[in-house]
Amino acid sequence: MEQEIVEKYKKAGKIAKDVLGYGKELIRKGAKVLDVCNKIEEKIFSLGAKPAFPVQISMNETAAHFCPEDSNEDVFSDQVVSLDIGVHIDGYIGDTACTIDLSGDNSDLVKASQEALRAAIETVKIGVRLSEIGKIIEETITSYGFKPVRNLSGHGLGRYNIHSAPTIPNFDTNEEAKIEKGAIAIEPFATNGFGLIQEKGEPSIFSLVGKKPVRIDFVRKILKQIENYNGLPFTTRWLTKNFSEVQVRYALNQFKELKILREYPPLVEKQGGLVSQAEHSLLVDEEVVLLTR
Repeated sequence: MEQEIVEKYKKAGKIAKDVLGYGKELIRKGAKVLDVCNKIEEKIFSLGAKPAFPVQISMNETAAHFCPEDSNEDVFSDQVVSLDIGVHIDGYIGDTACTIDLSGDNSDLVKASQEALRAAIETVKIGVRLSEIGKIIEETITSYGFKPVRNLSGHGLGRYNIHSAPTIPNFDTNEEAKIEKGAIAIEPFATNGFGLIQEKGEPSIFSLVGKKPVRIDFVRKILKQIENYNGLPFTTRWLTKNFSEVQVRYALNQFKELKILREYPPLVEKQGGLVSQAEHSLLVDEEVVLLTR
């Protein structure tokens, strides 16, 4: 990997780490979820980067893909809160997450995902089986009395691609695929539920997966804004800064009919169990660099 690319990954990782710390301080009882998301995204821009995806603040049984819209009035109280941050420099991504227990009753659940992440990182090197990483994550989480979320996983970090190969499991899959050189994110999820998630609720996160002509002027303008994200996920809240909600809904529906829009509905634990998350990004070469330390 060229040194210029390595430096962009390192810069994105450092900013993601700094922004995660900033965001953790904002998550307090009584704070509005929407305000926190807006402040975190403003912080990313102020540090010279761009969001690799909308800030996700998922609570309790929601494991991922929750992003508030402009009308959202939710406030923090006693939830288990997962904060997931993605940052990119010229398309090279740093991805990191943590969980904050505002209830004070779920510290072991938070620790289970944190320790699983720590143990997994210690094993990473070229040639290690991906299933071995999953095995360590699973064993660590179960040692705390919880289950890993089996249908969520870590992933590669390609340029303008938040979920590229390889898939890094959170349990022992017994597969033979091995770690190779490249950027990856390890992302354990722990739950006191069933250990599987399902889609539930309306999406507010999307990505563009193709390009087709549209006739209406404001729809073309919305499409042009979305194209500036280079295929990375975006949220309705970013579009309603420049267009009315009615216009945005109309445009998204048209893109869906044209089959150029991917939707990301909230991912909820099947049994309604609480979910904790921890995540770091790494650059794997002869030396392994923890980008978001």
